[in-house]
Amino acid sequence: MKRTRILVVDDEEGLLEVVEDTLEDLPGLEIRLCSKSGEAAALLEEESFDLLISDIRMPGKDGIELLRIGKAVNPDLSVLMMTAFPSVESAVESMKLGATDYITKPFLPEDLKATVMRILEQRELKVANRFLRRQVEKQYRFRKMLGESPRMRELFALIQKVAAVDLDVLILGDTGTGKELVARSIHGASARAERPFVPVDCGAIPESLLESEFFGHEKGAFTGAAGRNIGLVELAEGGTFFLDEVAELPLPLQAKLLRLLQERRFRRLGGRKEIAVDLRILAATNRDLGKEVKAGRFREDLYFRLNVVELQIPSLRERKEDIPLLARHFLSEFSRDMGKGPKRLGPDVMEIFERYDWPGNVRQLQNVIKRLVALSEGEEIPVDLLPDEFALLGAVETSLEGASFFQSRKERIAEFEREYLASLLEKNGGDVSRSAQEAEIPRGTMYRLMKKHGIDPERFRHREG
Repeated sequence: MKRTRILVVDDEEGLLEVVEDTLEDLPGLEIRLCSKSGEAAALLEEESFDLLISDIRMPGKDGIELLRIGKAVNPDLSVLMMTAFPSVESAVESMKLGATDYITKPFLPEDLKATVMRILEQRELKVANRFLRRQVEKQYRFRKMLGESPRMRELFALIQKVAAVDLDVLILGDTGTGKELVARSIHGASARAERPFVPVDCGAIPESLLESEFFGHEKGAFTGAAGRNIGLVELAEGGTFFLDEVAELPLPLQAKLLRLLQERRFRRLGGRKEIAVDLRILAATNRDLGKEVKAGRFREDLYFRLNVVELQIPSLRERKEDIPLLARHFLSEFSRDMGKGPKRLGPDVMEIFERYDWPGNVRQLQNVIKRLVALSEGEEIPVDLLPDEFALLGAVETSLEGASFFQSRKERIAEFEREYLASLLEKNGGDVSRSAQEAEIPRGTMYRLMKKHGIDPERFRHREG
């Protein structure tokens, strides 16, 4: 765990010892003592501290000047001023310059300890609030994973096992399968659950800003860097750093990430000192990293280092038995959010859902349900409210009855789709775009259905003329 670094500055050696003795029983502190203000100024510019405790009146540079130097380098530095000559002017000046508090000498050890504890608690809250503002990935609308299928039960069991062991994990899955939700589940079930979970979408941050966002920067590291900035890696101290869509990282940053994985140390941009960090790294991608490695777009050593444990999330089409459960969950959630009464899907809607391929997975199902709830007026949601990509699947109406109802309907619809598509393509000379337009379905849906039924438009083009 990263320790809180405190620099104590006073020209009285005895007082330095009193401060150290008073604070030494507080957990997680690293205390640095300095009796010369000039040396303290150099330390503030070269090293990273969380709290400066300084006397105001000292030979050479006084406490007010140290305050200015420390804040210029690190705007997040907390400062506690000490003085044996309290005055309204010095207090006002120090507070205007950013001091957190001041204490009058001589002081009781209990008062110093209580003041330092309060300052550090305020600092931790400030860092947490800033992290929340810097979140780059939207939060999921649901907080727990849902699934009753064998594939999901296997995944839940594996998450539980992986969470108990502090190893880096690679999470694989198509877009919309819930990779961040898996990462949050691992974090929540781990010993790091009470520490930060810091997600970053590697494809959402401009390449020119990635290194600074990841590792932070020092004052003057680049044009506009007016002070020290803490990066996302440092914010994840003690917790979990989640790299979503890790395959989007450019190669130069992949090299820096590899070093972080291997050594758990990094440098801020423009910095000279290495910073140790205690965190767990989870990474996710919807790409085949093996192919990315062969294509030279992803480092092989980073791939093997990330892939200590691999979790594969099944697509929704691989666990269609979970669709009714997920649909009911989203229906209830969105009906409540929109202030509507209870909703249910008509039987035809649910059947179409279970036959659809769901290229966008759970996220697509979530969005479709949200649309249906928003557009529906009655309690039962009819099939005609479905988006266009579902239109062909619901195009056949049948009145078959008996035990083989669903199987018979499935066969009838498949037969209709084959005959209808073949007829359209023959009529239009194999022109897929014209056929899709005439059928009033998206061209992508047309291609998917042709693939599903093994229909090659070329054979219809040969018949022209």
